[in-house]
Amino acid sequence: MKKITIAIDGFSSCGKSTMAKDLAREIGYIYIDSGAMYRAVTLYSIENGIFKDEHIDTDKLRNEIKDIHISFQLNPETGRPDTYLNGINAENKIRTMEVSSRVSPIATLDFVREAMVAQQQAMGKAKGIVMDGRDIGTTVFPDAELKIFVTASPEIRAQRRYDELKAKGQEASFDEILENVKQRDYIDQNREVSPLRKADDALLLDNSYMTISQQKEWLSEQFNKVCKA
Repeated sequence: MKKITIAIDGFSSCGKSTMAKDLAREIGYIYIDSGAMYRAVTLYSIENGIFKDEHIDTDKLRNEIKDIHISFQLNPETGRPDTYLNGINAENKIRTMEVSSRVSPIATLDFVREAMVAQQQAMGKAKGIVMDGRDIGTTVFPDAELKIFVTASPEIRAQRRYDELKAKGQEASFDEILENVKQRDYIDQNREVSPLRKADDALLLDNSYMTISQQKEWLSEQFNKVCKA
């Protein structure tokens, strides 16, 4: 069976990453979490004094972006890849609300996107990958053989994020998360560089009321259709 590139885009907290990870494991592909890469740049910015309150020192970040190296290593306990920032496992740190609330402004910066897209395209040259994010089907891999755009209502996405944080033992406020989800939606859709939008040839998946098993079945069906075509 031929190897293809699978691009999964969509709104924050709609289960893109879980979906992409599961699909990649099931079909033996490499999974790349593009959103985690922007989260890692955000974490680096927080830890290295690039944020001055809410202001971003763009000159400092521009000078240091070449020193931000992001990689993924399989976690044998979870069977899923963890995100490494300059050789250090940052998987848990990049999932905090502090990072979530600051990632969108970082991701709108053209030089950050340029650097991350270059890294992503280098990772995907050999095909046989599943990558999820905001602009994979439109900017990173416009020629991907299978493109999927995932959506769900803001309330449902906020509830999923709330449940996820509580399960990890972290403090969480549903109202704060809902506001963050709505803010990120607005920023993602209205940024000048690579705004979030559905590619013309992407399949739409509204998973608001779908179970994980229903999503898996739907994804497998789409994958098999493309690979057997």
